[in-house]
Amino acid sequence: MPTKGVIAAGHPLTAEAGARVLREGGNAVDAAVAAVMMSWVCEPTLTGPGAGGFMLVHTTGGENVLLDFFVAAPGLGSDQEAGELTAFEVAFTDEAIQTFHAGPASCGVYGTPKGVAEAVARYGTLPLADLAAWPAQVARHGHELNAIQGYLLRILSPILLSTPEGQGLFAPRGTLLQEGDTLRVPDLAEMLERFGREGPSFAYVGDVGAAISDWVLDRGGLITRQDFADYNVIDREPARASYHGREILTNPPPSSGGILIAYSLDLLERVDRPDDLRALVEVMDETNRARTDDFATALHTEGYLERFLAKDALESVAGQVESRLGSTTHIAAMDSAGGCASVTCSNGSSSGVVVPGTGIHLNNMLGEEDLNPLGHHRHARGARVPSMMAPTVVLHDSRPEIALGSAGSNRIRSAILQTILNIVDFNLPAENAVDLPRLHLERGVVEAEPGVDPRALDSLERSGWSVQRWQERNLYFGGAQAVARDPETGELSGGGDPRRGGAAVVVVE
Repeated sequence: MPTKGVIAAGHPLTAEAGARVLREGGNAVDAAVAAVMMSWVCEPTLTGPGAGGFMLVHTTGGENVLLDFFVAAPGLGSDQEAGELTAFEVAFTDEAIQTFHAGPASCGVYGTPKGVAEAVARYGTLPLADLAAWPAQVARHGHELNAIQGYLLRILSPILLSTPEGQGLFAPRGTLLQEGDTLRVPDLAEMLERFGREGPSFAYVGDVGAAISDWVLDRGGLITRQDFADYNVIDREPARASYHGREILTNPPPSSGGILIAYSLDLLERVDRPDDLRALVEVMDETNRARTDDFATALHTEGYLERFLAKDALESVAGQVESRLGSTTHIAAMDSAGGCASVTCSNGSSSGVVVPGTGIHLNNMLGEEDLNPLGHHRHARGARVPSMMAPTVVLHDSRPEIALGSAGSNRIRSAILQTILNIVDFNLPAENAVDLPRLHLERGVVEAEPGVDPRALDSLERSGWSVQRWQERNLYFGGAQAVARDPETGELSGGGDPRRGGAAVVVVE
């Protein structure tokens, strides 16, 4: 049966928002943008208009562009120093407790409103107001929290309930919302409707931007009106790699995840042992060791992508603080004409700063340990904060075969890498490729989900690797969303990661 397209996302309503647009004749960018706006409503701990992100677009005409609308370090035009970050203990389980840093001093300059508006203006076919209409309706009338969102609210509650505004949003009757409860966000509904009518300027150089700057500056943060006035979406040339006759397009520097994925695929092509788990682990190890002491600082220098991928000898890995959560969400869409969009957005682990009357909950990117390996508030004011996020597109004979990305902090690249291998090397449809058990190498330990070949894990241990066998599948291993087109039959498939409550919809004629 002929199809109009496919979309995969981190929540069923997010995916359905994009599917509706595809049914109405919109293209992949239209669908992705509608889904992004619905994710602000249904995945509020992961993303929102106060977040940042990246969109990789492949047009039907063959253009490839990475739109960088990630968070910028604030403080332009001010000599004020940042206030203290607030430390919060987040308990994933009774035994697994981690410190996160949030509050006004953690807030960077957001980019998602400008990013999605520019994507539609340049590559979409439908009015922004049409794309915003259903997300606004759901925000106003409410939606039922699913298990994943209930879990995220629970573990992040120390941050989310740290302000009266956060309490009003996430505990409106004095008790934290949980799975099965209805979340209503009327301020966000109004913001979305205005955004659809006016575009993003009010959130930057208008009344909302001014209100947010004043609110944050009064409480020890650094977001200035100049930060908002100077913020723009940046066009970047995608990083490129090749693997088994495919061209891989992904996120270039100053983000780090994309070039590490490109490097991994280059190494795997040289090894060419797709069934060998040990080869995969060794490549992960080599990639980890590529993150040298100068890696974080060199990402901002011109030509670093080419210098990095050309290296023959790699130094030892720099110490990195591992985030267990990776509060990020991804959306991937393809249309029947051959266009696709892969977009990853993140609010960090949330800041707890909800500015009254704006519908905007700000990010905590300046407090995220893995994005600030040199220490907090060390980024140049106005500079993009580096990110692990890596929206990726795989081309086969110049046509999109896969569009994908993942949440999961350090696990982003391992989730994306294994999903690509499952589709390209083993000819799996996207849903099976996303669902298969994963492994991840962190600090010399091979972590494996249930279902990874136990004989291969035993062999790794005999070779000297330390192996941790997880007893159940877990969102720790990422939240990969992928769509794919079979290069032989043209059949479309989509995989929403069950580890994070993802969903996919194939839209038929």
